[in-house]
Amino acid sequence: MTRSTLEIVVGGVVLVVLAMVFAFAYGGPMVTPVNGYAIRASFGKIDGLSGGDEVRLSGIKVGTVEQQTLDEAYRAVLTLRMDEGVFLPTDSSAAIHTDGLFGSKFIVLDPGGDVEMLKDGGEIQYTQDAMVVTDLLELIISEGKARQGQAKASNRTEKSPASDRGSAP
Repeated sequence: MTRSTLEIVVGGVVLVVLAMVFAFAYGGPMVTPVNGYAIRASFGKIDGLSGGDEVRLSGIKVGTVEQQTLDEAYRAVLTLRMDEGVFLPTDSSAAIHTDGLFGSKFIVLDPGGDVEMLKDGGEIQYTQDAMVVTDLLELIISEGKARQGQAKASNRTEKSPASDRGSAP
């Protein structure tokens, strides 16, 4: 082989390897076997939660959000893929939490006390929607304004008209 032919072959191999790296990195998730069981939970708001996000129990990942759909009442219905060996009582609850102020969202499970366990296809009845950061900030601002208004009103009542007048000659 001549030197130019060797350079072309090496360049081609490098391009193929780079294409394979990009295909692997950006090609989406690899197909994994489906383990565990699926349960559902309905929420009014799931803002920022997406497929593949974690489901946690006592801070430990015990599943993932598998699918998102809407029901006939336009509520978000999430299908949660639970790990094998993790069983939840039928009166368990689910809430959407955020990792920090602007962090990722995840589902937090709180087990109930029922002796019967959720089975594949079961549904969590007690849910708490995601708190949207702008809603939370509006609540804080409105409570601050209300307290400020109360403070001004109490300052006005503490001042009496007699105390504003000086001594009369």
